[in-house]
Order: sequence, then C-alpha cells, then structure tokens
Amino acid sequence: MTPSGPLGPEAWTYALLAGALAFAVSLIGGRPSIALLRRAGVGKEIRAEGPSSHLSKVGTPTMGGVVILVAVFAVTLPLNLVGRLSILLPLGTIVACGILGGVDDLLSTVGRSGQGLRARFKMVWLLIFAATAAYVLYFVLGLRSAYVPFVGKLDIGLWYLPIATLVIAFMANAVNFTDGLDTLAGGEAALSFAAYGVVAFLQQQAYLVTFCFTVVGAVLGFLWYNAHPAQVFMGDTGSLALGGALGVISVAIKHEIVLAIIGGLFVAELLSVIIQVAYFKRTGKRIFLMAPIHHHFEKLGWPESTVVIRFWIVSLMLAFLGLATLKLR
Repeated sequence: MTPSGPLGPEAWTYALLAGALAFAVSLIGGRPSIALLRRAGVGKEIRAEGPSSHLSKVGTPTMGGVVILVAVFAVTLPLNLVGRLSILLPLGTIVACGILGGVDDLLSTVGRSGQGLRARFKMVWLLIFAATAAYVLYFVLGLRSAYVPFVGKLDIGLWYLPIATLVIAFMANAVNFTDGLDTLAGGEAALSFAAYGVVAFLQQQAYLVTFCFTVVGAVLGFLWYNAHPAQVFMGDTGSLALGGALGVISVAIKHEIVLAIIGGLFVAELLSVIIQVAYFKRTGKRIFLMAPIHHHFEKLGWPESTVVIRFWIVSLMLAFLGLATLKLR
C-alpha cells in the first residue's frame, strides 16, 4: 500500500525502492534497446563545427531516452498511480515532450536530413505543452502561489500561468542544450530530481517524492550505457522529457524560483547560448569559444570527462544551496 498522511520514514523507503526498481528496469532494458536502435539505424549525426573529439561519436545510437521513459512508466503505473491521479500531469508532460524529441531525433540521424526539427517549431510545441500543464495546475489543481527563498509563499494569482509556462518550456530547452557530453545532462538531471524529491517530502507530497526518485533510478540505469565512451545518447527524446518534467515538478511544488539554483547549470547552459547568439548578431564576435558553455571548456583543453565531473560537482553544490534556501517553518 502506498503511504498516505504525514510523511514519515515509510515514504522514503517506498520512494527509494521505487527508484531502485526503476534502475533495474532501465539497466536490464538498456542493452536490448540499444541493439534495437542500432538495427533501426538511429545513429546520431555530429555537427562538423563542434569539438573535433566528438567526430568519433558519429553513428552512435540516439533516442536512448526511451529507456528512461519506459522505466518510469513501468514503475509509476503500478506503484504510483492508484489514488494519485495528479501524477498524470508529469507523466503526460514526459510523453508529450518525449514524442516531440523523438521526432527531432529521427530527423537528425545519419542518412536523414541531419538537421532535426526547426528550433521555432520545437519551441512552439513546447510552449503549448507547458501552457497546458500550467492550465491544469492553476484551474484544476488550484495552485496560485510560488515560494520565494528566505521569504516564504507568495500568492501571484493569474501571473502563475505565464510564469509556470515559461519555467516548464525554459527548463525543457535548458536540459536539451546541456545534453552534449556523455552523462552530463543525465547526471545533472538525477541530482536535480533527487533534490526536488527532498522538497516534495518537505511539502508532504508523497506521489511526487516517489516520482522524483523513480526518475532518478531510471536515469542512473541509463547512465550505465551512456558512460564515456557512450554506447547510446538520450537524445531529445530524453532531454526534452526530463526538462519538461523537472519544470512541471518545480511549479507543482511551488518552488520554481529555487529551480534557478538547483538547476543552475541547466540555466547557465541555456543562457550561454542565448548570450552567444545575441552578442554575435550584434557585434560579429563571440563571448565563449563555443556554446553551450560545456563546449567552451572543451575548447580550453579540458577533457570531456573532466568537464562532466566538474559540472556534476557544481550541480551537487547548487542542489545543496537550493535546499538551504528552504524555509522549513
């Protein structure tokens, strides 16, 4: 039976066991999924203007995010759905964003167009998905407020709708841009979901505690195969889905502002692209050697594994800082 009422140690146990089960499903399903993707010819095309060390990755199977999504569904449907229908919102977001990402992945594979969907087209659909989620949160679930660090809950009324929409769409894009090095986006996503699992526990939202750690387990299972040199990439199928779900969870728990801290590296990755493009259009020069910012450090001579580990360390410290801003009483 799923835990209910004030959350105690049993809620942690339930959530962590769900995460362990999701890890097992992802780990066991990973190898046959990679073989299936390889037979289907879903090999990633690599940008010629990117770091030269990435050219060896051409043809590596992408769309590996399917492994994460299947594991999340396989655990959530039997263990976290009955009596917890609100979980359909993050699940629906994962499905919608994952399908959009899957189409983009298919169009960006070797032998096809190689370019994927147009950025504007993807953004329009992400905004539609995000606006739909915001509508459900506001009109169906009755959410009206946001938590301001060190201050407390603030009722923002109708401003909730545009703010929630932008947070969800922004985070989907942010995780997407972060997915450029082996295990980078997955590792940071696992840390962020774990941190929000703690926030959900403090908010007494058992279904979100379980969901967050289910995602953590599923991502960790995927990272087994995404470890450098990666056997598979999560692709937009995984990055858009994880980012969208993280955004939905942050607004559902009313801690979307804290997401700028907990998910600070995701924010930095997206902002580095926005700043680079805007500055280049204005001056014809670049601020970063290459954007997103993880490629800037590669251009400085950092090995890929060094960039990833150091970004993980920063992400973990940002998660600590984000949790430290919570007003517990």
